Amino acid sequence: MTEESGGKLRTLLHAYTERKAKPEPVVRGTHHEEGERKRRACGEMLRTVVRPVLDEFQAELRGAGYEASTRDQTGRDDAYPSVALSFTPPSALASALIFRYDPRHGIAVQRDVKASPRSRRITMSSSGDRGGTSRVDAVSAAWVEIKTLNFIEAVLKAN
Repeated sequence: MTEESGGKLRTLLHAYTERKAKPEPVVRGTHHEEGERKRRACGEMLRTVVRPVLDEFQAELRGAGYEASTRDQTGRDDAYPSVALSFTPPSALASALIFRYDPRHGIAVQRDVKASPRSRRITMSSSGDRGGTSRVDAVSAAWVEIKTLNFIEAVLKAN
């Protein structure tokens, strides 16, 4: 080892020793707490704004003779909150519209549109409609209605 390399090594080791000798400031999960606060706020938004709209669409679809159901995953602590509407036209596969919390984007809309196995059309599937993301404070019943109507239209066209 050259004298120059040895000097650099000693300087690095000395700086490391000094840095470790200083007490590190205690950072108590502020990032985690902020993320948890956002997750809970989003779950509340899904429960109070999105779910009632999906329930209305579910009742309307069932009244028209279609199979429809909703899923609510907003109360779980071990997963990101989500609310979904499943819709099945006669002799077709179930399609789903999912409103879920995305930590980077707010509420994201994901839809899975499946064509009937009897039809010769190609299955349309979309995982994560980027045009369907919205900040948590910007979610409204009108926005949910538009997304839901677009989803139902896509399912009916595919079948």
